[in-house]
Amino acid sequence: MEILNEKDFDKKIAKGVVLVDFFATWCGPCRMMAPVLEDVQKELGEKAHIFKVDVDDSENLARKFGIMSIPSLFVFVDGVEKEHHVGLMNKNGVLQLLNKYM
Repeated sequence: MEILNEKDFDKKIAKGVVLVDFFATWCGPCRMMAPVLEDVQKELGEKAHIFKVDVDDSENLARKFGIMSIPSLFVFVDGVEKEHHVGLMNKNGVLQLLNKYM
C-alpha cells in the first residue's frame, strides 16, 4: 500500500473515492489495521483507492487533519473530506464506509 507524504497527498486524493489511513509504525492497532485495508483494496480494485500516511514522517499532514489518535481513517471524494473514523475497523466496516461514496 502506497505511503503518501506532503508532496503527493493532494494529487493522490484529488480524484475518485480515496481512503487515507493515518498510522505510525510503532502503533499496534495500526499494524492490525494494515491487512484489513489490503483485503479491502483487493476486493474493491479500482473503485476506490487506499493510501497511508505515516504521522511521524508527515507531521504537517497529521496536524492539518487534527490527528490525535491512530489509526485514523479519512474518506475523500474528489479531494473533499467526507468522513473520518478513529480506531480499528473490521473489513465489513471499512467496506460500508466506502460504499456510501461509490
